[in-house]
Amino acid sequence: MSAAPRLTGRVVLPGDPGYDDAREVYNARFSRRPAAIVFCQDAQDVANAVRWATARGAEIRARSGRHCYEGFSVVDAGLVVDVSDLRSVRVDRERGVAVVGAGADLVTVYDALGQVGVTVPAGSCPTVGIAGLTLGGGFGLLSRALGLTCDSLLAVEMVTADGEVIRADKGEHQDLLWACQGGGGGNFGVVTSFTFKTHPVSHVSIFRITWPWDALPGVLDAWQSFAPATEERLTSILKLTARSAGEISCVGQMLGTGEELNRLLQPLVSARGAAPLRVSIHTMPYLNAVGEFGGLGSDPDRWRVHQHQAQARFKNASAYAYEPFDEGAVAALTAELSRAPSARCLVQLDAYGGAVGRVAPDATAFPHRRALWSLQYQAYWTAAAEEEENVAWVERVRRAMLPHTRGAYINYIDAGLEDWLTAYYGANVARLAAVKARYDPREVFRFPRSIPRSVPALSPAP
Repeated sequence: MSAAPRLTGRVVLPGDPGYDDAREVYNARFSRRPAAIVFCQDAQDVANAVRWATARGAEIRARSGRHCYEGFSVVDAGLVVDVSDLRSVRVDRERGVAVVGAGADLVTVYDALGQVGVTVPAGSCPTVGIAGLTLGGGFGLLSRALGLTCDSLLAVEMVTADGEVIRADKGEHQDLLWACQGGGGGNFGVVTSFTFKTHPVSHVSIFRITWPWDALPGVLDAWQSFAPATEERLTSILKLTARSAGEISCVGQMLGTGEELNRLLQPLVSARGAAPLRVSIHTMPYLNAVGEFGGLGSDPDRWRVHQHQAQARFKNASAYAYEPFDEGAVAALTAELSRAPSARCLVQLDAYGGAVGRVAPDATAFPHRRALWSLQYQAYWTAAAEEEENVAWVERVRRAMLPHTRGAYINYIDAGLEDWLTAYYGANVARLAAVKARYDPREVFRFPRSIPRSVPALSPAP
């Protein structure tokens, strides 16, 4: 008779010193009390944790960077399997690959890769975990040039629902690798490491353009014609803030010189009825640009990053634009931004196209390859009493834009989204459910937005 499974690694229980910090997540709206949190030191710790939880019928949550928008990486009375101590980054320069621990945050990854002149396309927030970002797709300021983060993924090491450690790559468990390229975190097992193709990078050019808020219609019209169709070396993000903020802006990054970037930006700078207040263009080493966009400053030698970002109270939701916005869409956005509850509300548009769009919608689990851009509806606040009106505003603007958008992005997860399986995964849902049924038939890894092992007939994909 085999011994009962036990937890190994650094185990934190209720009442232990540090328990409240260990259960904390980035979104301060959520406060849950797990029965135990295990900080795994290797894949065997993860396997032991999965076996321990399944033997007791305890709910499991996999956690890396703690940035899940709805706090799904923690659970009341269950077990949190935290991989944030698995932070190693090993680069094989000859093969052009990097093996990254699933607990590494983006600043750790960027810094380690940058020391040898390479990178992977990923996001801007320095404390976001590589795991959640990659498993959901992974958009960032190199995406139009180099693709989503998941497009550089070559293999994963994963602990399955049976507590087995397996490797998924192009040679074995190909279906699982496919599912890990946009199928969302925590659905099929607990990833312990990723193997990425790396990309050489040296200098980049970055920009920021600011306009008065009343220029919004003209700016949006110019940006939507420019952003998804310009040279794919250039990725841009349009930030439409609330009217009370007084200004709107566009930021971006290009693999190229400042002179080239200045030329390419002319459609934005010279948009009719939208004279900019400020335009800045700078060329710098890539790591310096990472620091600029991540709020760390442009000198990597002076970066100071806490492992977990300070908490914030926020609500985000998302959608995709597959066609340019007509006057009705622009009017709807303008109206909702005019009555936003605070200057900390905004709608962010991330330009797709380029390398993102060259991948077929079913080549990876991420389906929104043909979108022109994504939209993220965002509200941030300080006092708990402000939550209701801010959450209501996000839902109101999301619904106002439904006639002009479709789908949603799993990494901007939204607990209130209807028909979420189709919104997140489109026509890839049935295949994802089949992968779930193969690797987790008992649905050991289950949470409010997890992929089920079977799905009903779904509406057509985007």
